[in-house]
This record gives sequence, C-alpha cells and structure tokens, in this order.
Amino acid sequence: MSTVASRKVAVILSGCGVYDGSEVHEASAVLTHLSRAGAKTSIYAPDKDQHHVVDHTAGSEMSEKRNVLKESARIARGKISSLESLSTANYDAIIVPGGF
Repeated sequence: MSTVASRKVAVILSGCGVYDGSEVHEASAVLTHLSRAGAKTSIYAPDKDQHHVVDHTAGSEMSEKRNVLKESARIARGKISSLESLSTANYDAIIVPGGF
C-alpha cells in the first residue's frame, strides 16, 4: 500500500468563505493533514470574479466584486497559482475541499 508521503497533491480552492467559496475549516483541515503526512502540495484557484459575494455576519449577498484567486490566497497564505496553470499530469492526486 502506498503512502501520502512525497506524493504531489494539487488542492483547488474556490474563494474563502462558507457561502461564497471554499469552506475555510475543510480547506485548512485538508492542507494540515497533507502537510503532516509529508505530501508536497500546490494550491490553485480560478482567476475570475466570484459569482456571489456574501456578508458572512448577516448571511446576505453584497454588491462588491471579489476575485476568486485573491480570496483563495487568504487560505493559501499567498502561495497560490491560477487554475489555468495546473497540469494534472504533474500530480498524484487533486483535492477540491467543499463549500456550501
């Protein structure tokens, strides 16, 4: 049986927030467990405007514009690439953490 250690894993995010992007707890749990297991991770997100922007204190949609890649960079701590640059042949696995 193979292990996760030294495997290359791409994680695809879709923003930052339970209602308008990747769910932060799920994304951070995935990244934490991959790191602890010794996987080599790279993080990607689409470089486009979000379809909806949500005020998470009220649960209502806002009129402002936000970029999915820039919002995802909050979870990735800035180390993120555009989804357009992802080459799936370079990875052993691809993980897409959930949202709502």
